Amino acid sequence: MRSIFLGFALALFVITPATAQKSPVAKEIFGKQKKPVPLKARAIGSYARGCLAGAKPLPVDGPAWQAMRLSRNRNWGHPVLVDLLERLAVTAKEKDGWPGLLVGDLAQPRGGPMLTGHASHQIGLDADVWLNPMPDYKMSRKERENRSAVSMLADDKVSIDPKIWTPEHAKLIKRAASYREVARIFVHPAIKKALCSWADKKDRAWLRKIRPWWGHHYHFHIRISCPPGSPGCKNQPVVGAGDGCGKEVKGWLRKVRPPKVVKKPTKPAKPKRRMTIAQLPNACADLVRADLESLQAAVPGTPVPMPARKPFPELPERKPTESG
Repeated sequence: MRSIFLGFALALFVITPATAQKSPVAKEIFGKQKKPVPLKARAIGSYARGCLAGAKPLPVDGPAWQAMRLSRNRNWGHPVLVDLLERLAVTAKEKDGWPGLLVGDLAQPRGGPMLTGHASHQIGLDADVWLNPMPDYKMSRKERENRSAVSMLADDKVSIDPKIWTPEHAKLIKRAASYREVARIFVHPAIKKALCSWADKKDRAWLRKIRPWWGHHYHFHIRISCPPGSPGCKNQPVVGAGDGCGKEVKGWLRKVRPPKVVKKPTKPAKPKRRMTIAQLPNACADLVRADLESLQAAVPGTPVPMPARKPFPELPERKPTESG
């Protein structure tokens, strides 16, 4: 496997003189890590640009949860996040009538950018929870790969389907928002609207944590704040006052409403810039030091950033949100 990766890396860095001057692509390095670094747990950087030391795995099976898509090896997180998910699963089953959680992606064993999917989930503080209730049997690995998450949307794509959405869905999300560690929960705007209508008029403070965002109609995304013992971890700004209902939700529903006419692009989309190791916090290079040194040995002249190096030019900070 190492030889395949190094061959790919060699191709990246010898095609042209310009590419030879670039730092290694971060997702190619972090996406191949199979195990965490056995250090004290620490979230490093920001949700969309960082890494994770001392990751803890969410067990693939628990008394009230099952992890999905096991082939991705993304059931790793900061211990604070893993503990919260376990507590949420058990408490929601005991008090809210939720059969159990189906847990999607957390982070990779050492965090960092992923080969596919998310822009965030890089520092072990994000988790996707499916809106499907857990079945009353232990699923096989094959079923966990092939089972589809269920959308909560009606045919109009801007409202929930009352045949699928239940009060138990609302109770589950409220329960998740009630934890002090939780900073935000991302849901589809239609789900936010449904929660605004469902919530008690005298108990609405939790709604401010529920943030409308693209997608998120088949799962909700839990994001916790930087935990103690993680210097250099960057929180998002605290959510504003108010419940976030009304104008904000209406504005989001206008954004996600399906267009009447789909215009064909006139120009090909520009390729996305790929984040490099040099554009992550300095401490992240140390988590993959062995791979970087192997790459440097296999491809002489490849610039390999290490801690205490002279900082490379930074990309503009990416919005700390979720891409899917």
